[in-house]
Amino acid sequence: MKYRPEIDGLRTVAVLPVILFHAGAAPFSGGFVGVDVFFVISGYLITTILIGELEEGRFSIINFYERRARRILPALFFVMLCTLPFAWAWMQPSQLKDFAQSLWAVSIFGSNVLFWKTSGYFAAAADEKPFLHTWSLAVEEQYYVLFPVFLFLAWRFGRNRVFWMITILAAGSLLISEWGWRNEPKANFFLFPTRAWELFAGSIAAFVIKSHGIRTNQILSGVGLLAILYSIFFYTEATPFPSVYALLPVGGSVLIVLFATKDTLAGALLASRPFVAIGLISYSAYLWHQPLFAFARIRATEAPSFTLMIVLSLVALGLAWFSWRFVERPFRLKDVTSRRLIFTGSLTGIAFFVALGVVGNALNPRFEQYWLAKQPQNVRDTYVVLARANPELSNWGADEFGNQDLSECRFNARNPTPEVQERLFGCVEKYGPGVLILGDSHAMDLYGVVASRFPDNPFIVGITQGGCRVFDWEPECHYDDTAAFIAEHPEVFGKVIFEQAGVFLLQEDNGTKGSREMFSNLRLTQPVEHIVPDMEHIGIAVDYTAALSQYVPVTFFLPRAEPHIGTNYVLRNGCEGRYFFREGQVELFDQLERVIAAEVDAAGADQLTWVSQNDLFHFDLSKDYMTCDTLYWSDGDHFSETGEELFGSRLPDDFIRF
Repeated sequence: MKYRPEIDGLRTVAVLPVILFHAGAAPFSGGFVGVDVFFVISGYLITTILIGELEEGRFSIINFYERRARRILPALFFVMLCTLPFAWAWMQPSQLKDFAQSLWAVSIFGSNVLFWKTSGYFAAAADEKPFLHTWSLAVEEQYYVLFPVFLFLAWRFGRNRVFWMITILAAGSLLISEWGWRNEPKANFFLFPTRAWELFAGSIAAFVIKSHGIRTNQILSGVGLLAILYSIFFYTEATPFPSVYALLPVGGSVLIVLFATKDTLAGALLASRPFVAIGLISYSAYLWHQPLFAFARIRATEAPSFTLMIVLSLVALGLAWFSWRFVERPFRLKDVTSRRLIFTGSLTGIAFFVALGVVGNALNPRFEQYWLAKQPQNVRDTYVVLARANPELSNWGADEFGNQDLSECRFNARNPTPEVQERLFGCVEKYGPGVLILGDSHAMDLYGVVASRFPDNPFIVGITQGGCRVFDWEPECHYDDTAAFIAEHPEVFGKVIFEQAGVFLLQEDNGTKGSREMFSNLRLTQPVEHIVPDMEHIGIAVDYTAALSQYVPVTFFLPRAEPHIGTNYVLRNGCEGRYFFREGQVELFDQLERVIAAEVDAAGADQLTWVSQNDLFHFDLSKDYMTCDTLYWSDGDHFSETGEELFGSRLPDDFIRF
């Protein structure tokens, strides 16, 4: 296979945006698409090599796996080995347990499944997972295991038929990803079936590549590079991904592969020495950056500064050169390392890290005792409080699975399913109209607040779902079905109380939609600036509640002021420490309240009113954040079970009256 320097340059376009995105560089809001570029490159190179071997009759599955082992495992195992002392020295027991699980998952290339089950790629806590980025290596390795076997078996049907088989598989995978982002977004992001089409896109390019005229090459390679750059700078975490939106970086990469040559502007740029140099070390750079960033976040009391993250990005490149020069290159050379050594070393490394992960996970309770014994009493007390505050199970009255099913007509459901509707009909027949709490995870908190405050009210129901906002159309969310049910059966509820997380009703003044990172990436000493109410999202939420109020009285429970204080800060500050909002944070949420209230009033809906949550609860973090016995906030913006009780005690007697 002829060496193409522009492909190494394309690796640079893939890896640098990923690193800068993880470093928190705002302009690279879509830097995560660099992974998709890598997928196309891998699909193209692997398929090109396999086609050549199959056509020449020298294909060997053993040779293929040997090459993959030489390419991937030495650098991966080296980085994993280097992380061990830092994990032992700096991680809390709960973090070390997650780390141990990731060791064995990474070793067997199943980390994409692990992280699908345990975390979201864009979640704040995910930033502290040193091997989160290996999900993409797992996807690639799963492709490497399956694709050569498929190609070998299918080759007997002829090259043309194999091409169409791959094209059909790619189309099917794209359709699954388009369904997946709407219905199973986490699985869609991490798993092979919804990512396979990106690798197959590179495979398709390997089948159709041929020479073209300079004008065609110039235009289409330029379009490809611009498509990738557009997705890097204009996509955000809110972009449905992967989906048809991924066609832009994937298609752009395919155009580069097919049309970039040394005679084109795009090809010449990518083949330049700086781009090729970084591209050569891109695999090691990708391996190093996330552990460096994760340990910096683990070690820091608050969010590390952007300057530090840029310095660590440069350190990652330096370490990448070292591991490329002294680990990657020697193991790729067959005259330095034999096949037997590669396979023996690979199996030994896999066995070592699997065993270490399994043993580390099993011994975590003992490590927790050892770790706590070394801590001051204040830290021990704080850790115990934090360990009890599982946000998934922190709602008032929830069972061990997090379900709030308190009694026949006091329950919280995700959707108004037929079973839920039958239950509601029985409740209204028995007790008359009830109270409905409606919204996202903040409304889930509110259900616990209301249920704990009014234990004698027999008919209080929640229809709430975390991550579901009325302005983010998701088919699995409950808003349309709930509105249809209320319109058809207005007699079931005498009052609806609606709440949405305030951070998603805000945006940066440059138009970037709100996210928790707007606050969690700030130190507590940094002022809250350049954030304003999001009039588009506010308008949609008010319109929805106004429409509901045609059938039943609706109260818009205005958003709470959200503290967004990180776990590391809490652990170091201690349960006796002082907690407070950032400068300008309360004022921002007060402004948000005023804007929403004005929009509600302007809607002119007779049965639509608003209530200020902040006025009712009078949040004072010096008293209301935690004590050495309990934590009132389970994370940066959700109440704990005891918090729901505390704030519920501040509700007036007539809060649910109608």
